[in-house]
Amino acid sequence: MSEPTQKPSADDLAQVQKLQVAYQRMKAEMQKVIVGQDRVVDELFTALFCRGHCLLIGVPGLAKTLMISTLSQILDLSFNRIQFTPDLMPSDITGTEVIQQDKATGDRLFKFLRGPIFANVVLADEINRTPPKTQAALLEAMQEYHVTVGGQRHDLDLPFFVLATQNPIEQEGTYPLPEAQLDRFMFMVKVDYPSHEEEREIVRRTTETRDVKVEPVLNKADITALQSIVRRVPIADSVLDFALRLTRATRLTDPTAPGWVRDWLSWGAGPRASQYLVLGAKARALLQGRFHVAAEDLRAVAAPVLRHRLVTSFAAEAEGVTTDTVVERLLAETDPNRSQALADKRLPGVISQASS
Repeated sequence: MSEPTQKPSADDLAQVQKLQVAYQRMKAEMQKVIVGQDRVVDELFTALFCRGHCLLIGVPGLAKTLMISTLSQILDLSFNRIQFTPDLMPSDITGTEVIQQDKATGDRLFKFLRGPIFANVVLADEINRTPPKTQAALLEAMQEYHVTVGGQRHDLDLPFFVLATQNPIEQEGTYPLPEAQLDRFMFMVKVDYPSHEEEREIVRRTTETRDVKVEPVLNKADITALQSIVRRVPIADSVLDFALRLTRATRLTDPTAPGWVRDWLSWGAGPRASQYLVLGAKARALLQGRFHVAAEDLRAVAAPVLRHRLVTSFAAEAEGVTTDTVVERLLAETDPNRSQALADKRLPGVISQASS
């Protein structure tokens, strides 16, 4: 397979070094406020530099809102929080037109009042608590970076980053996001409980008098420039094919899909999954200080990219199989170093069933 011949310029290497230094500073600033959650923070920064959006899944009290507001401070970006409720209307998000009278002429004119979506970082808190018509108000903004009200287009401030949260416990009175809107999110980020030591530190910090000030590390211009360089990172054909094999193996109609996939899934991932796998891997490579993509970068972003794009079957749910289980097994079977992956003892049954 052919390998990319593009060589990074001196300016590219300087940008990579700048990003790596900034990344370490950003993590240090985040740790002033957030204890642990290193994987979550890494995934948020990775999506940000890909111009992607994230859906955070976690029970209440895991500092999801605090993490997002702190992120906006570190990046010196404007921040708005929208609390999604059953009575929220689309205009409550995008804004609305009102009639105002010109005091000089007495003429009445329509004036657009911007809604809370006009910010660089938008927290859509408990997004599944609002009806589909209001959830859909985010679709145009997330994809096109503008909103249309009264036939007029209003551009959003860039960079634009939607972070939505969802409580996996309470399902009564909620409106599950349709697959079309889930697909707009680059990552589904799982926020887990802290470890014993992390929780001890959380309790110590939050029950004492502390005055923590977070310093901005990057500005809008820096972020926009770094987002552009992500797409210039070269990727070898072999690594690109790894991403394609991973996505295509989830599709029931694809001849490369293993037999067990047809038993465990009722729907697979679309082309946007392949795009986000590659983009996420490129961003992660830059954050690690490399100007090339490795297979390990794809493995690192596979779960957050794919977990919300796969629909498990009734048989899988009865067996307790989750989309994360499917992704982990697919990684083992499609990995370039397949023999080593198949020997992983964390995946029982893969060796004997890999050829099924």
